[in-house]
Amino acid sequence: MVDTRFIRGGFFVVTMLLAALSAFGQTIISAADYGVKANSFENAAVPLQKAIEACQRNGNAVVLSLPGGRIDVWPENAPKRELYISNCTEDDTLSKVKNIAFLLEHCNNITIEGNNTLVILHGKMISFALLHSSNIRIHNISFDYERPTMSELTVRSVSSNSIETTIHPDSKFAIDSGRITFYGEGWKSKAFHTILLDIASNTMHYSSIKPLLAAKAVQTAPLTVYFEGNFEKKPYKPDDVLTIRDPYRDNCGGFISQSRNVELYHVNMYYMHGLGIVSQFSENVSLEKVSVAPRENNGRVIASFADCFHFSGCKGLIRIDSCFTSGSHDDPVNVHGTHLQITAIDASKKMTVRFMHHQTYGFEAFFAGDSIAFINPQTLLSLGSAKLKSATLINHREMELELEGDLPAYAKSGVCIENLSWTPQVIISNSRFERTNTRGLLITTRRKVIIENNTFYHTGMFPILIADDATSWFESGAVKDVLIRNNVFDGCGYNSGSGAINIAPENHEWVAGGFVHRNIRITGNTFITPINSVLQARSVDGLEFSDNKIQFPTDMKQLGTLVLLTGCRNVKVMKNQTNFSGQPTITLSHMTPKDLATDWKPEVKD
Repeated sequence: MVDTRFIRGGFFVVTMLLAALSAFGQTIISAADYGVKANSFENAAVPLQKAIEACQRNGNAVVLSLPGGRIDVWPENAPKRELYISNCTEDDTLSKVKNIAFLLEHCNNITIEGNNTLVILHGKMISFALLHSSNIRIHNISFDYERPTMSELTVRSVSSNSIETTIHPDSKFAIDSGRITFYGEGWKSKAFHTILLDIASNTMHYSSIKPLLAAKAVQTAPLTVYFEGNFEKKPYKPDDVLTIRDPYRDNCGGFISQSRNVELYHVNMYYMHGLGIVSQFSENVSLEKVSVAPRENNGRVIASFADCFHFSGCKGLIRIDSCFTSGSHDDPVNVHGTHLQITAIDASKKMTVRFMHHQTYGFEAFFAGDSIAFINPQTLLSLGSAKLKSATLINHREMELELEGDLPAYAKSGVCIENLSWTPQVIISNSRFERTNTRGLLITTRRKVIIENNTFYHTGMFPILIADDATSWFESGAVKDVLIRNNVFDGCGYNSGSGAINIAPENHEWVAGGFVHRNIRITGNTFITPINSVLQARSVDGLEFSDNKIQFPTDMKQLGTLVLLTGCRNVKVMKNQTNFSGQPTITLSHMTPKDLATDWKPEVKD
């Protein structure tokens, strides 16, 4: 069990120790001494890397001090690396070489002290990449793009034959033969994935720009575009904000790969392209007071092209404390592993396993000495476990695995492999997640998870989703110990039709006595919801939903099913409070009332 007081105290002690070391002569390297000039609008790519290399050569614990103010970084002369990044590597032949503003590779014991520096990225860049590094801290720094790859426009008026819009100043556009297009520094949108922000309700919804693309665009002022066409169906209303991006994922905001003991503190990500901060096969990552939200008063509403904080195949402790996300085109947090599928077994009993999703491949997903589980992709149940003698990436799509000991009989083509060694503990606390059309947190890890004292405001889908699948995204795995307590869920689920916490493993076959997830406790939370659902759960052994408060609108006429349970066992639903005078109901499917202890009314669906 993780003692959160110790964790918080530990990071506090580390921070105070760094301050004390500085006072007693710890090495401080000034980026300005290497040519990084504040507010110069010059390309700082080369001097930044020279300063980082000086830190690396020093060999001791070093603080790299930035000058404050604004510094600009262009792809030209910036470090470049070919990187394959989970969930954002498109399946095509285009280059996977990324441009990086701050590259720390094989670095140890370095603190980047931002001194509230604002780093402006140009083109498509990764703000920072930590590769094969340890004991890295990034403090007091902000990142933004000169031209975010998200275009935004606000609807001013709508009639049956015209729509007037205002384009955000950061969204460069052109009109060619009556058609609008969006462009940036070295890129042009070829597709238009659109999400609409309803300002009146502060909710986000999937939408489309097709009505405007089918109309004739006329620019009537520097940032005003008038669309002439057939708008009888009134696709938008005044004050709606359309947020538009090309859905092609070719980058991420920050990248932490095969690194350990990484701390981000007081970091602002005003915009991230491709995916958010991605931690991949790294150990012990702490995010404290990290904000993913547009700069205040700049008029933009979106800060992340997709997820905000993404963890793939990590271990140790993932800690998210006092963070804030507002304005993402996908989930604020996603923690998962990756199922690879056995495709061949050779005469020497070595297994070939393959990445199955088109956006996730090209990196080492197993290492010699790792413990693995063989997973039936239809039931998501473990067939058994083993230990790896060797693991080799043989091409971008496949790895070759050799076991210690004999190959079990159930190791056959089509079975999936989960890496048990690279599964993290997770603590997410004191944070606020808002303004997204999708979910809040996606959590799938076998180790202890604590989600406490957070606010989920107007997430379009489930504020918390615990999934696991081996046939679609191939994101593993089962959870064994989850505590969700003292959170507020306010107005969530308007896109999914459910404000629920959703426990939804994608198992396609039932096995008597077999359950995907175990030991999930949801207690002491407040649900403020207009939707007749607060919990949906499938294939869980040991589920508690107790001492929660559920507040409905005062004009709600009828109370529906608040809890929907499918194929669960050892469930407790007790001592929950609602402001509705009717009797709440629980719907049961593939189970009986004997599997449930409750003071509400259970109804068997089948």
